[in-house]
Amino acid sequence: MQVRAFFLLGSLLLLTACASNEDKTPQLTTEQAFYEAAQKQLNTSQWDIGIQNLQALEENFPFGAYAEQAQLELIYAYYRNFEPEAATAAADRFIRLHPQHRNVDYAYYMKGLASFTEGRGLFERFLPTDLTSRDPGSARESFAHFSQLLARYPNSPYAADAKKRMIYLRNLLARLEIHVANYYLKRGAYLGAANRGRYVVENFQQTPAVPDALAVMVQGYHLLEMPELSNASLEVMRANYPEHPALNANGEFNFQYNAAVENDSWVSKATFGLFDKQEPPGFDSRRVYNPEFREDNESIEQAAEEAGKRSWLSWMTFGLID
Repeated sequence: MQVRAFFLLGSLLLLTACASNEDKTPQLTTEQAFYEAAQKQLNTSQWDIGIQNLQALEENFPFGAYAEQAQLELIYAYYRNFEPEAATAAADRFIRLHPQHRNVDYAYYMKGLASFTEGRGLFERFLPTDLTSRDPGSARESFAHFSQLLARYPNSPYAADAKKRMIYLRNLLARLEIHVANYYLKRGAYLGAANRGRYVVENFQQTPAVPDALAVMVQGYHLLEMPELSNASLEVMRANYPEHPALNANGEFNFQYNAAVENDSWVSKATFGLFDKQEPPGFDSRRVYNPEFREDNESIEQAAEEAGKRSWLSWMTFGLID
């Protein structure tokens, strides 16, 4: 009897403790509780848990007071959690469900922003890399989304930032065409190279890629033995971009310019080719016409020069020794 009483007492104490613990565990049972929990998690960058609570809020309270706001914040949470496709899908869904919402312009903006960063891995987020040789699909999508935002909501508070990003994307797409043109020149596809150069001149005016586009046309038409077109391109180049590196002091075009292979830079040597990898020879005057590109390269070179002063032991141990 004493043993049985002991077990009964122990069981009662255990049940009481469990009930007490359950009372202390916060239960999300109201719409406001879900929303406030999600806000705390988003404010502390707990994106995964925040996404779960925003999804739960919408599932349990689809017509509640916080439902629309939760849908908007879900777009942002996906974006910050490096899920651009999910962010775009959430934005499309919001636009479809609430086409007249006062904040629908935000959904259009986030679509452009999600595509703007899509395809950039951890390396590109924290270290300066040349994105002009990457797949242009995401850049084109981002440009189209921002264009849609400006066309529909020109007075949106996000319009100014969208315009700046569109300028950057336009320069990026133009430079990619020059990369392709240089590749065609090296492969002997001179007509394809000249057509790429002409496409940049006609469709990407006032971008820093235009001087190289003209140089590609001069070289391509020259190799195709079409002197009239080559000379016409050269005249435009002389008149507008006399400081292009392919032109000498007398304004004469150096037809061997894109065949010269430069030696590896200090940056390439100090980082074992990780940074500033030498591109195959081609027309690339960004150091002359892109101030931001020149500044980025100068900062990389300065860092490499400082790194070059470190000993080999320090390099091999990533600075842990020496």
